[in-house]
Amino acid sequence: MTATAGTGRPARPGRVLAALALAQFICSFAGSNMNVMINDISEDLDTTVQGVQVVITVFLLVMAALMIPGGKLTDRFGRKRCFLTGLVVYAVGALLSAAAPGLGVLVLGNSILEGVGTALLIPPVYILTTLLHPDVSSRARAFGVVMALGGVGAAAGPLIGGLITTGISWRAAFVFQALVIAVIVLLSRRIEDPLPPDPTRSFDTAGAVLSAVGLVLVVMGILAADDNVWLMIGLLVLGALVLAWFLHSCRAKEASGREPLLSLSLFRDRTSNLGLVTQNIEWLVLMGTSFTVAAYLQVVRGYDAIQTGVVFTAATLGLLASSLSAERLARRYAQRTLIMAGFVVSIAGVVVLIVLAGSFSTAWAFVPGLLLIGLGLGVMLTPSVNVVQSSFPEERQGEISGLSRSVSNLGSSFGTAIAGTILVAGLSKGAYATAMITLASLALTGLTAAALLPHGTSESGRLTGTGARGARTRR
Repeated sequence: MTATAGTGRPARPGRVLAALALAQFICSFAGSNMNVMINDISEDLDTTVQGVQVVITVFLLVMAALMIPGGKLTDRFGRKRCFLTGLVVYAVGALLSAAAPGLGVLVLGNSILEGVGTALLIPPVYILTTLLHPDVSSRARAFGVVMALGGVGAAAGPLIGGLITTGISWRAAFVFQALVIAVIVLLSRRIEDPLPPDPTRSFDTAGAVLSAVGLVLVVMGILAADDNVWLMIGLLVLGALVLAWFLHSCRAKEASGREPLLSLSLFRDRTSNLGLVTQNIEWLVLMGTSFTVAAYLQVVRGYDAIQTGVVFTAATLGLLASSLSAERLARRYAQRTLIMAGFVVSIAGVVVLIVLAGSFSTAWAFVPGLLLIGLGLGVMLTPSVNVVQSSFPEERQGEISGLSRSVSNLGSSFGTAIAGTILVAGLSKGAYATAMITLASLALTGLTAAALLPHGTSESGRLTGTGARGARTRR
C-alpha cells in the first residue's frame, strides 16, 4: 500500500508515519506558538493583545471551516495530492507571515494561507493513518504517535516559539515552520494512496460556502462579546441560521440522490457523535488554557516569551508521556475509560491552576496544573480519534476525517475565542480565574459525553476489525 507509483519501491512505514505525524505537529504548533509572541508582535506591528488574539482565532477558524471541504477533496483528487498541495500553501503562508509589515499581511499569511493549507493536508493525515493501519492495535499505536506529535506541537509551541522569539525574532518562528514543511515534503515523496482518487466525484461548492460562512459568523460573534453585546447576539443568530440552511441543503441533496458536502448519515452513529463531542472539548480545553495562561503570564505578570514557554514545558512533558503510552493503554483499558479518566485529570489540572495561581506569585505555581492537563489530554486524545475513525468503513474515511478534524479545530477556535475574550476584557487575576472556570465547566460537558459512550467501546469490542473494511458503523 505504500509503494511508490511507477517505481515499485516501498515507502518505509516509519518514514510515512513520520511525515504524517510531523504534519500534525507543525499545524498544532502554529495554533499555539504565537501565544508567547503576544507582546513582541503587538510592539513590532503596532497592534494590541486583541489583535493578536484575532490572528490566532481566525487561523483556527479557517482550519475548522474548510476541514470538511478539504476531506471531501481527498476523494476527488487523492490523499497524497491534497497533502502535498496543503504543505506548499502552508509554506507560502509561513514565509509571508515572516515578512509581514503589518497585521493585515500577518492575517493573510498566518490566518488565511496557513489555515487553508492545514485544511488540505490534515484530512489526508487521518485518512492515511486509518487505511494504512487496519487493525485496532496498530492503528492505536499510529494514532498515538500522530496525536502525541500534535499534542506536543500545541503544548510545546509556547516553549519553542519562546526560544526562537527571544533568541532571534518572532519572525524566525515562521521560517522554522517553513523548514519543517520542507522536511515533510521530502519524507512524503514515496507515499502512495491505498485508494485511487475518483475524479468523477462531485463537490458541493454551495455547501462549502454555507458551512464556512456559518462557522465564521459564530466565532466572530464570540469575539465581539467584549465590544458589543448586540453585535454578538446578531452574529450568533445569523451564524446559526446559515448553519441551519447548510444542514437543510445537505438533507435536500441527500434526499434527491445528489452528494452533499456533509452526509447527515454520519450523525446516525451514537458512538461517533459522542466521540466528536469529546474531541471538540479536548481541543477547546487545550487551546483555551494555552492562550489564557500565556497571555496572563506575559501581560499581567510581565514574563517574556522564553519564560512563558518554559512554564509550558510541564504540559508538554505530561502530554508526551501519556500520548506515547496510547497503544499499551488501549490494550489494557476501554476507550471510554481512557477518555473519562483524561477529562477527570484535566479538570483537576484546571482547578489546580486556579488555586495555585491565586495563592502564589512564583512561576512554579503553574507547573502542577499544566502537568495534569497535559497528562489528561494525552490519555484521551488518541482514543477519541480512534472511536470516531473506526466507526466507519474505508469508503467513508474522507468524509469522517474532514468532519472529525473540523470539529476538533472548531474546538480550538472556541477555546481561544471564549477564554481569550473573557481574559482580554479584563486582563486581571479575576478575569484569569473566570476564563479558567469557564474551561473547567466546558470540560465537564466532555466528561458527560464520555460517560455516555457504550461500555463496550474497547479494543476487543466496538473497534475490532480485521481490516479497514472491518470498521463498520454500529449503533
